[in-house]
Amino acid sequence: MFACSPSVVPSPSATITPVLTPAALRAHLLAARLAGVVATTREESLRSYRLFAARDPRVVIGVDPEGEWGQRDLIALMADRCGVSADPWHISGQDVIDPERTVAALDAFAERLTAVARRGGPVLLGTGHPHRLLGFYAALADALSAAGCAVLTPAQGRCVDITTRFGLRTYNLAYVRGVALVRAPGASRPGCEPGAHTHSPLPVRTALAAAAEAGGPLPELVIGDHGWVCGAGQLGFEAIGLADTDDPAPFVGEAEGSVSVVVPLDDAVRSAYYRPLTRYVLNRACLSQ
Repeated sequence: MFACSPSVVPSPSATITPVLTPAALRAHLLAARLAGVVATTREESLRSYRLFAARDPRVVIGVDPEGEWGQRDLIALMADRCGVSADPWHISGQDVIDPERTVAALDAFAERLTAVARRGGPVLLGTGHPHRLLGFYAALADALSAAGCAVLTPAQGRCVDITTRFGLRTYNLAYVRGVALVRAPGASRPGCEPGAHTHSPLPVRTALAAAAEAGGPLPELVIGDHGWVCGAGQLGFEAIGLADTDDPAPFVGEAEGSVSVVVPLDDAVRSAYYRPLTRYVLNRACLSQ
C-alpha cells in the first residue's frame, strides 16, 4: 500500500491535463493512444520478436537472456505483460496494449520511486527517446532530487561509438535536466534536437563505468528505457522503465529478474501526452511537488 492516496481530479483531455485517479488515467491512456489500439504495428512487433529470438544485438539491447525465447515464447510473454494478441497467426494490423496492465505497472514503478526516495539513494536516469520522453524523466529527476536523492551525471561529454543502420556513429553523452542522452558532436547548439534516438546499452555502460572509475557513488536505481534499462539491469543494478510492444528485451529482463518494472505503453506519442503519467506516478510515489 502507498503511504499517500491519489487525489480526485477532473477527467483529462488527451493532451496535458493532469491525471491522478486510476480511472482518469485509463481514460487518458486510451484517448492519447498510449494504450488501447496503438500506432505500433503487429508487423513491427513480430519482426522484433524474430530478431530477438535470433539474438540480434539491435533488439536484445543489453539483455543476456537465460532462456531460449523463441518467437512464440515472446508472443506469449508480450501478451501476458502488454495485452497484445497471443495468436501467432495474427500477423497484421495495429498492436493493442491493455490499459489495466499499464496502470498496474505505473503503480509498481511508483513503488520503486518511493523506496529509493525514502532511502535518499542515488539515481541515474537516461533515455533513448529524448524527443518524446525527456520531460517525463526530467520531472522524476526534479522530484527525486527534492526528496534528497543524488541525481548522478557520470561521463558527461564522454564519446560513445554506436553501430546504427547507417554504420558506426560517434555520439557524446550529455545530461539535460539530470537525464542522460546522446547527441551527435556539434548538436548542442540552441534550437537543435534534444538528442538522438537509440536503443543501445553502450551509453549506460559508459556512464556506470565512469561512476565506478571515479569511486562512486553508484546508482541504487536506474530509470529509463531501451538500452538504459536493459544494460543496467544486466549489470546487476535495479532498473525500471517504459517499453513499447516492439521492444521485447525489457520485458524478457523483467520476466527473468534482471529488470524490476517495465511499463507497457506507446513510447513515441507527443511528449505532452506523458505529463498526466508524470503527475500520476509522482502522486502515487508521494513525490508531488
